[in-house]
Amino acid sequence: MVHEHSRHEIWKMFDAIAKTYDRANRAMTLGWDVRWRKKVAQHLPQKEHLRLLDCATGTGEQLFACFDAKRSSIHAVGIDLAEEMLEIARLKMSHHPQAAQMEFLCADVLEIPFEDNVFDAITISFGIRNVTNVDHALKEMFRVLQPSGKVLILEGSLPEQRWVRTLYLFYLRQLLPRIGRWVSKHAYAYRYLNETMETFPSGSVFLQQDA
Repeated sequence: MVHEHSRHEIWKMFDAIAKTYDRANRAMTLGWDVRWRKKVAQHLPQKEHLRLLDCATGTGEQLFACFDAKRSSIHAVGIDLAEEMLEIARLKMSHHPQAAQMEFLCADVLEIPFEDNVFDAITISFGIRNVTNVDHALKEMFRVLQPSGKVLILEGSLPEQRWVRTLYLFYLRQLLPRIGRWVSKHAYAYRYLNETMETFPSGSVFLQQDA
């Protein structure tokens, strides 16, 4: 079972796996995480000079996917509490042709350090299930979002078909922690991730969140 206190300092766990985080994601999803992020980027508003906020940005993969997919200009900010993850994001940024249009800040999605109605789009990929107060996080996102803007959330969920769900749960419970231990040497982190994926509300249940 995932205990609530484990989420309060979850950034420490992500700092511990930062150096292998991208490689582990590729291994565990067979590269599908890249495709999913590209799919999110396809739903960005069709607007010139787009202002984008990427919450729980980690190593910046979703933010960079948005730059790769969007032809019009973007100014983007990625926020996260895990400084080791942000350092990797900043290193990637230093090699990016549009580095001047992006920045990474150490900040909490529960206390987004921007005024109201700043951003045209907000993304959060594989991060919403790790916050301590989902309703408050959503309120903060909508507070800093323009009235006509979009919040785009990418998150794991359990398949609805019983036989597929059975196979998927076997993977989450038995194989994913082993892959995590093999790639990152931190099996406990991936046990936490599979437990949160199993228990976090998804689909229509998540849409009932009061933001």
